[in-house]
Amino acid sequence: MAGKLKIHGRLLYNMWLHLLYSSLLLITTAIIVSTAEDTSTFQSIADGETVVSTGATFELGFFSAGASKSRYVAIWYKKIPVATIVWIANRDTPLTGSSGILKVSSPGILVLVDQKNTTVWSSNTSSSAQNPVGNLVVIDGNDHNDTQKYLWQSFDYPGDTLLPGMKLGRNKITGFNWHLTPWKSPQDPSPGNYTYQLGPDGYHELIVREGSVIKYRTGPWNGIQFSGMHNLNSDHTNKYGFVLDDDEEVYYGYKLLNSSILSRLALTQDGLLQSYTWSDETQGWVLYLTAQVDICDSYGLCGPNGACSVENSPVCGCLEGFTPNFRQDRDLVDWSYGCVRKTPPSCSGDIFKKYSGMKLPNTEQSWYNSSMNLKECEMMCMNSFCSCTAFANLDVRDGGRGCLLWFSDLIDIRYSTGSGQDVYIRMAASELDQGSNTDTNAKTSKSNVKKVRIIVTSTVLSTVLLILGLTLLLYVWKKQHQKDGKPRPSQKEDMELPLFDLAAVVRATNSFSNDSKLGEGGFGSVFKGTLKDGQEIAVKRLSKHSTQGLNELKNEVTHIAKLQHRNLVKLLGCCIQEDEMMLIYEFMPNKSLDFFIFDQRKSMMLDWPKRFDIINGIARGLLYLHQDSRLRVIHRDLKASNVLLDSGFNPKISDFGLARSFAENETNAKTKKVVGTYGYMSPEYAIDGFYSTKSDVYSFGVLVLEIVSGKRNRGFTHPGHSLNLLGHAWMLCTEGRSIEVLDTSVGDSSDPHEVLRSIHVGLLCVQRNPADRPSMPAAVVMLSGEGSLPQPQKPGFYSERDLNELEVDPSSKAFSANEVTFTLMEAR
Repeated sequence: MAGKLKIHGRLLYNMWLHLLYSSLLLITTAIIVSTAEDTSTFQSIADGETVVSTGATFELGFFSAGASKSRYVAIWYKKIPVATIVWIANRDTPLTGSSGILKVSSPGILVLVDQKNTTVWSSNTSSSAQNPVGNLVVIDGNDHNDTQKYLWQSFDYPGDTLLPGMKLGRNKITGFNWHLTPWKSPQDPSPGNYTYQLGPDGYHELIVREGSVIKYRTGPWNGIQFSGMHNLNSDHTNKYGFVLDDDEEVYYGYKLLNSSILSRLALTQDGLLQSYTWSDETQGWVLYLTAQVDICDSYGLCGPNGACSVENSPVCGCLEGFTPNFRQDRDLVDWSYGCVRKTPPSCSGDIFKKYSGMKLPNTEQSWYNSSMNLKECEMMCMNSFCSCTAFANLDVRDGGRGCLLWFSDLIDIRYSTGSGQDVYIRMAASELDQGSNTDTNAKTSKSNVKKVRIIVTSTVLSTVLLILGLTLLLYVWKKQHQKDGKPRPSQKEDMELPLFDLAAVVRATNSFSNDSKLGEGGFGSVFKGTLKDGQEIAVKRLSKHSTQGLNELKNEVTHIAKLQHRNLVKLLGCCIQEDEMMLIYEFMPNKSLDFFIFDQRKSMMLDWPKRFDIINGIARGLLYLHQDSRLRVIHRDLKASNVLLDSGFNPKISDFGLARSFAENETNAKTKKVVGTYGYMSPEYAIDGFYSTKSDVYSFGVLVLEIVSGKRNRGFTHPGHSLNLLGHAWMLCTEGRSIEVLDTSVGDSSDPHEVLRSIHVGLLCVQRNPADRPSMPAAVVMLSGEGSLPQPQKPGFYSERDLNELEVDPSSKAFSANEVTFTLMEAR
């Protein structure tokens, strides 16, 4: 049998390369490319001793990745200037010598051998009838008809790239699995730790895993799109499809609506799914779509029976009829434990609550039938006793058809406007909201409804009467005590915080001795103390000469006493006695962040992993303040000296004396009393008095660049220009030299990818226009590597001169010493 090697082009299907060998003598014609004389990274096979057709979209040849000397056989785009690999033959077994030979041997097997004639890689001969573009195939050389089955094709073995016409799925007969794996690194194309493939169990959906851990899933296909990919509606370049053949294959794929467009889907080294199109105008690849777009795309973020919505704060909540599964050792912002039912289903007479616009739950524990209608699906679920927890249509077209049932906790649900669908979730009839029974299939009788109404009405009336009676008694009691000359509740009681005795604090701090002093700020001095039981504390003592006073102290207590998060400093209590006003905090043995990063010797104690953990910890603390706390809090004075470090160098945001809280429907405010610290304040706040969560984002961006560089934004100097740290970092970014921002004391501990990403996120956060800055949820996602990064615009306060102009206003009563907080009485 003869064999033929063929490459299909995107635009010209008549472009093909074949290697013929005699079926009688079994003589093979080899493609030989010597790499000993290579002077460029990429070399087309046509440049060597080969016979190859030209004019196609793709080329086959040998290449090296980055600075690596290892050689691979690959396919890449031919007519674009950006070298883009779409398929590699020998990902796991690179050539290490000076030459390689790719040949076709009997019976139609591709073989790659090194200079010692040792087999490095070979193909198998699994058949396929597919005729896609950009594909390398081996066909029977005795028949030149393109409609025949291929002996082997590259599209059956995708790497990190999915091209139009390729499959993601599996062959049910052979068990063959089409899936994507990313490169391990830019210099190493061997498979990384992520996979993108069809889920092995239950109904079919595509899943991104890191090792065996699910990181993202698309949701099941509903006949139009995946229920969890809410950005496919905006794609006017590609047409997506899902083929479900119960007897043979199930797979996902897409095709171009315009054949002149170059398009590819890639799985990045961070596990992100990103679709790119080629731009002739910019001569580069343009990010068209990203599958993971926000924090709710993180798999299982809200735990079992929890639902995620980016429009809510916090983003996680429980479904109706469920309550948070709190535990004593659980962080209140950690929803991984999910929700549990308030009332278990009775197994008969239950109802199904309809939720619309939802990403359907994980389908690993599901059952499906394509012929049932929705009513039959409901009856099937109802008759499955208590084991069936929810049901939905398989296909939403033409009014809906098919049945999908769940038999366990509901995992990874989100509100998905534009792509979600209806799902019916089982609950006990007693949990039914009678006002919403138009969206349910209730099985309760009219008599039960009347009984419930009577009980609820009588309970409400009794409660109201009880509250009125207690209120009247409390009023009379207060009046009587005022007549008797007894004092009203004091400011101490208003604090709702443990009060420390002055004598105990004086004893703990050794009478506020200099040996106990940790530092000082705008509020006053901070002292270390040890209580009688051995607990170490930090005492923040109001200075008699401080411009801050009781209002700032009460403001700090009001905000931080109600906030609990691992990245916020814990307030233990306060002391207001005689002429003293003090706040008592947990003690942080490693002092503040500025104590380390701005000291050439101490900064060596913060290697890159510690710095990156600190950046992420600060980001999570701000995310909690802005979104997940009971109050939407704007810190307004985030800086290195207000980030404390515990014994493990975990960061904790402190000093809430200048903080302000927003109501749920508020997003920004304006003040004539501008407070903050030069170098960390956003332009719109320092100049016009406008502040919002984006003001804190700006401060966070400054802090990120200071942590990476080990340099202060204020007072930064460079022999080549007069820019501050922000301007310096932005200039290097535009020149492709961002890595030069990194503090040299970090040494070899740095991860270049994390460093460059941190710098990029920092520059995005300090852009002049607040609307251009990311929110803290978005910044957290960006830092973790989830999402594409746009190019940052010029920072606000680009040079030192910008900041100096703020200090020369004679009408302002401002002061700034090093990094001490200042107050501007009138905004300019």
